[in-house]
Amino acid sequence: MIEDIARKIIFDIKPYVPGKPIEEVERELGIKDVIKMASNENPFGPSPRALEAMREALHKISMYPDGNCFYLKDMLAEMLFVEPDNLVVGNGSDEILKLLAEAFLDPGDEIVIAQPSFSEYEFVGKIMGANCVFVPLKDFTHDLESMGRAVTEKTKIVFICNPNNPTGTIVTKAETDDFLKQLDPRVLVVFDEAYYEYVEDEDYPQSLDYVGEGQNVIVLRTFSKIYGLAGQRIGYGIAKPDIISALHRVREPFNVNLLAQVAALAAVEDQEHLEKSIQGNREGKDFLFSWFEKKGINYVPTQANFIFLQVGVDSQEVFQEMMKLGVIVRTGDIFGHPDFIRITVGTMQENRRFTECLEKVLRNQKAKL
Repeated sequence: MIEDIARKIIFDIKPYVPGKPIEEVERELGIKDVIKMASNENPFGPSPRALEAMREALHKISMYPDGNCFYLKDMLAEMLFVEPDNLVVGNGSDEILKLLAEAFLDPGDEIVIAQPSFSEYEFVGKIMGANCVFVPLKDFTHDLESMGRAVTEKTKIVFICNPNNPTGTIVTKAETDDFLKQLDPRVLVVFDEAYYEYVEDEDYPQSLDYVGEGQNVIVLRTFSKIYGLAGQRIGYGIAKPDIISALHRVREPFNVNLLAQVAALAAVEDQEHLEKSIQGNREGKDFLFSWFEKKGINYVPTQANFIFLQVGVDSQEVFQEMMKLGVIVRTGDIFGHPDFIRITVGTMQENRRFTECLEKVLRNQKAKL
């Protein structure tokens, strides 16, 4: 039996379950015109410059990509006011999470994670045999004070998802400064900032300052969200050179494909598309917030491109009924909130369709009670 030869720890790992793909829903239900508001993708798509860059590079795909991502790192270094040796590029920031675990965790080490938060932190920790210490959110936000108290001599890594997935909340600069001051400097802090570009709160910490101060931190960002390149799988981390060097020791060669690299380079240069995406998200949030308040639906104010809202009935039933109407959402039960759903802010057309469908589903669900 496979259980006799596989590593025992892997049977304690819950596989990641992504948002349901549009193609799968259309195939299973025999419907068309499905919209996906489940995986926090950019509804405005990638930069036209990124698409053109990939088209122009297609003739090169018989060649291996640049394993060092030289040109992309050079541009990112200039944009972020860091040096290229402060950067690592990965096959999505998910890969960098796995590299961190492989480079820094031994069996029996501890990692500290907010709950609920991004499930990949638990996944990469358990792969390496680390023990996960979960600290409940406070008012849907990381409780940094309690997370600090959860640190022991066995703690190797603390994960801070900022803004937090699934709640969209942030920890402030003052809270983060206090947390780092009291933390054992040997503990590595991972600031996962996948939704960094969407944040508008002035109290948001500028985490690259901690890197510049030489602290034991790494900041993760991605091209999957606001840059609209989720399908190309490319993200990056910023840290002091010795942390980056450790990650390169466990990084696979040619881990970032050629088309992803050229697309990311072009996307960084297209500030117009970035601003369009930010403005579209802002308008979408305002519309949805207003609708929720009008309908008496509780929601968590977000600094990201998704909203965590309380539907008041079984989220799995809402998910199934919304899917029949051609709208894919994310259930809250996987985050420990069975009467919540998480939705991506879409285009205005998608947002209006979502509200119309949700109103119909909730009316039908409540009629059953």
